[in-house]
Amino acid sequence: MNEEYRDWDARYSEADYAYGTEPNDFLVEVADRIPPGCVLCLGEGEGRNAVFLASRGFEVTAVDSSRVGLAKADALARKWGVSVTTLHADVTNLAIMPGTWSGIVSLWLHLPAPMRAPLHRACVAGLAAGGVFVLEAYTPRQLELGTGGPESIERLVTLGELREELAGLELGIGRELERDVREGRYHHGRGAVVQVLGRKP
Repeated sequence: MNEEYRDWDARYSEADYAYGTEPNDFLVEVADRIPPGCVLCLGEGEGRNAVFLASRGFEVTAVDSSRVGLAKADALARKWGVSVTTLHADVTNLAIMPGTWSGIVSLWLHLPAPMRAPLHRACVAGLAAGGVFVLEAYTPRQLELGTGGPESIERLVTLGELREELAGLELGIGRELERDVREGRYHHGRGAVVQVLGRKP
């Protein structure tokens, strides 16, 4: 296990849910635009977004590199009486079956560009026709705000970069903005974010 994985296990070992149990605000905003079917949640951590989507009737697979986080995701799903499939895997090595998913969700998954770009290409290929990709992440301006997210600019992303990496999707939403992010202990305050909702024709 590398150091980064140990860090996530340590964070998720806290008694409380590190980022809370409520779903991401942007996901709530756009959930109705995801077609019915199977949804893949990347870097899902403790499961709050996967559980929300399962409660909306989606068949959800939650992927994360932390077994500790996924155990809490399973517990949260049981608490809410929904079914979520959890998969322990490194998303950068994940085999995403082409043409399979109604939705793929990437929320606060901050990877260096050499890892992020191939993953995003695989996500575009992995969506079924009409499928939707949902992303929210911090932009480089977040370093000035310091209210959460990576401390390395290499893991932050701009809308321009995402437009290139997600070529082949029609962006119904593509915007950079500042918003208040209130998600547990680690995302708390004004955030500089990029939000994308892309549909595969």
